[in-house]
Amino acid sequence: MLKKRLDGKIALITGSAQGIGEEIATIFAREGAIVIVSDINDELGGCVATKIGASAIYLHLDVRQEKDWLNAIALILEKFSKLDILVNNAGVTGFQEGFGPQDPENASLESWREVHAVNSDGVFLGCKHAIQTMKNNPGSSIINISSRSGLVGIPGAAAYASSKAAIRNHTKSVALYCCTQGYKIRCNSIHPAAILTPMWEPMLGNGPDRSFRIAQIAKDIPMQTMGMPDDVANAALFLASDESKYITGIELTIDGGLLAGAGAPPTKND
Repeated sequence: MLKKRLDGKIALITGSAQGIGEEIATIFAREGAIVIVSDINDELGGCVATKIGASAIYLHLDVRQEKDWLNAIALILEKFSKLDILVNNAGVTGFQEGFGPQDPENASLESWREVHAVNSDGVFLGCKHAIQTMKNNPGSSIINISSRSGLVGIPGAAAYASSKAAIRNHTKSVALYCCTQGYKIRCNSIHPAAILTPMWEPMLGNGPDRSFRIAQIAKDIPMQTMGMPDDVANAALFLASDESKYITGIELTIDGGLLAGAGAPPTKND
């Protein structure tokens, strides 16, 4: 029987009740991992775990709360005795949550802190407790889901861009720290751009203009299409597997060529 890529691995994925996190949990389970689906939306998260089947359980985890992390790690160690993979995927933009303006001039300090509490503090706490749990493992992987927005400025989403940039940098600090301590823990970040997930729904809507709005976004991407959740999940699968055993501290951009250079595709006259 052909060995699956994550056979015997225990994986915790935050924010996995929908979107990219759900797809990562589904693909990891398909490749042999036992997955812990976690989120603050217990109804959706439970449905995802049920849909995946016997190789998944659901766990309530608010990534902002250290007590939730402690409870999650204790439960995982009690049930499975180890943790091999952590995907820090939970994140907010500030728009869906109704935090108000997100530009540098008009954003409130409260909304700034709310976005950073999930995106930046949540990743810090996840990495901290994963390191403590994984440091005696023969080989483990932490994958932090950042964003294309963590590599460029976003005038209308300042807190989001800042928090995602913090994830990028903290990933490198974690990677180097684990190397200096002799821990066999790899840590890498993934930077998706226009991936068609529920996060985009407020901008796309469900009306007759939805297709037009998607096309408008796609026309500025060199590959001329928005990405799908499995584009990110398959990258996470590679970084979670032993195939990437010599890769740590990298940033993997999944953006259809958006950051490669000029967004407009060449014309026949170019």
